[in-house]
Amino acid sequence: MSAMTPTSNLPANPESAGASDCQRVQAAMRAQAEPEKAKFLAGFFKTGPGQYGEGDQFLGIVVPAVRQMAKQFRRLPLVDCETLLASPYNEERLLALLILAGRYQQGDVAIQDKVYQLYLAHRHRVNNWNLVDSSAPNIVGAHLLTRDRALLVELAQSRSLWDRRIAVLATLTFIRAKDFADTLRLVEMLLADPQDLMHKACGWMLRELGKRDAAVLEDFLSIHQQVMPRTMLRYAIERFAPDKRAALLAGTFRSAKSLPPTDSVHPCRS
Repeated sequence: MSAMTPTSNLPANPESAGASDCQRVQAAMRAQAEPEKAKFLAGFFKTGPGQYGEGDQFLGIVVPAVRQMAKQFRRLPLVDCETLLASPYNEERLLALLILAGRYQQGDVAIQDKVYQLYLAHRHRVNNWNLVDSSAPNIVGAHLLTRDRALLVELAQSRSLWDRRIAVLATLTFIRAKDFADTLRLVEMLLADPQDLMHKACGWMLRELGKRDAAVLEDFLSIHQQVMPRTMLRYAIERFAPDKRAALLAGTFRSAKSLPPTDSVHPCRS
């Protein structure tokens, strides 16, 4: 593979570039393609009939290379990001999402709103877990951090697995700000979700929450341990001490908050 230059050759004004920019990006990606790796990735991301990634296609490009290209083409116009999101290739959609996340982070309010609206309008193309996880916290979560979050409940109730995962992963941004209420609310809504990928996503977010406030996580698990899907629970308690993990897996854990108060009455005297 040829080395890529660290700076973009796109125009200084990202919205004035010609239509050939997207073609140049796609040509750069094709130059990095590895057919054998593409076959492996197609299996890894479950692209077979009836699997969660059914129909997804891969070029066989490793994630660090895609991230490097996102830096190289960081000035790609939003209209070309839309074109990449329509690509059948997972790596091209990932590249578009990484560029959009960068544009959101560095943009003014107007650009941030454009990126957010573009993301929501094309979220049906954010349709594998690597795409959701690389974008939802940095676009949806970042946008809703100081705004109304009713959309997340709507997404969590969607029939689309990827909408539901976007909702949960968006709360990672809130968790990092020590704002846990929406994570707990959505996880509680999704306890009966049939998809293992959602169990993993919810468990992961609970674990991240627990890194910031173990007591809040323990209280939540104490209430829901007996009905929580096993995968979700195992992900959530990964960092717990063995005795706590065993109690939670047995459904017998009681958090400090759930324990009865210590009896302060003296024993009866004879």
